[in-house]
Amino acid sequence: MIRKLLTAEGYDTLKDELTYLIRKHRPEITEIVSWAASLGDRSENADYQYNKRKLREIDRRIRHLTKLFEVAERIQYNPVQEGKVYFGAWCELEDDDGEIIRFRIVGDEEIFANKDYISLKSPMAKACLGKSLDDEVAVHTPSGDKHWYITGIEYQLATGADCGIGAGV
Repeated sequence: MIRKLLTAEGYDTLKDELTYLIRKHRPEITEIVSWAASLGDRSENADYQYNKRKLREIDRRIRHLTKLFEVAERIQYNPVQEGKVYFGAWCELEDDDGEIIRFRIVGDEEIFANKDYISLKSPMAKACLGKSLDDEVAVHTPSGDKHWYITGIEYQLATGADCGIGAGV
């Protein structure tokens, strides 16, 4: 069986989404579909067609999340991780030109709504795993090998600009 790794934060967010879809959103849309169906001719009823399609999308997402939680593993931060890049780390890298990139290494299911998140399976994440502050990271790209240096590693729960990564963190 294939395990799906999720950060504790990502696991909780997806669990909350599933709960919301099942307990609140789906019943609301079901009620609208029932109301629209009671108006008569469904083939010409835009409310019915739109909300029926929305209901199918909700059901598809519920099925996806339900199957995900059958194989999901919630990975909790462990203080042993400090000082090295592992799953869930916020990383800051700098190249020789002074260009800085910042990202968090997470599971595949967490990257979609977060522009600063990268998959654990990505070449960049694989190159960073196990590295320490000031270590060099090399990634093979279509335009040649790229080299960066790790200038920050942090495991605090953080998002966007308030993640507080910096040299010596």
